[in-house]
Amino acid sequence: MSKVVIAEHPIIKDYLSKIRNKQTDTKTFRDSIKQLSVLIGYEATRNLKTQNIEVETPLCTAQCEKLINEDITIVPILRAGLGMLEGMLELLPNARVGHIGLERNEETLKPREYYFKMPGNYETMQTFVVDPMLATGGSAVDAIDKIKEKGIKNITFICVIAAPEGVNKLKEAHPDIDIYMGTLDDHLNENGYIVPGLGDAGDRIFGTL
Repeated sequence: MSKVVIAEHPIIKDYLSKIRNKQTDTKTFRDSIKQLSVLIGYEATRNLKTQNIEVETPLCTAQCEKLINEDITIVPILRAGLGMLEGMLELLPNARVGHIGLERNEETLKPREYYFKMPGNYETMQTFVVDPMLATGGSAVDAIDKIKEKGIKNITFICVIAAPEGVNKLKEAHPDIDIYMGTLDDHLNENGYIVPGLGDAGDRIFGTL
């Protein structure tokens, strides 16, 4: 059964206060998104499989564990998802990277695909789809639709801030997907933005306000 997990932690709350603040500069915002990606990603990767290995320490042989899955792929939803990629790669440095380009039509609030590129080995791939905001849920649903069309089944969605509407839409469309987030906000406004939210994550990450 799929899970919806809010990664409760004082450090996460501290970083959330920074990215919510409209006075936060681009570098601090970008760095905070990166750190949040590491912290939330740590929770989302808790169930990755390991295998036992022997390691020679300076003193003796020790029984240790290493990650067993070589087919971990991180998929940022462009463009805002790129802000989470560095943090996720810091956590999973050997992961491969796919890309999905979606943009929101400001009138219909529906996503439009403009780029799709994924690495191979779809049957064994463990995929982490990342996007800072889960607002209407349209982009997340559409991205996961495209990923599943390739035969990829092991998918986890990670975001920083979510709205109840987006969570419900993603759960309804993909009930098998685990969702990890830093916090669940109150609602969407009439323009489809999360309230209280942080504004447009892509603009704030890339300084295009």
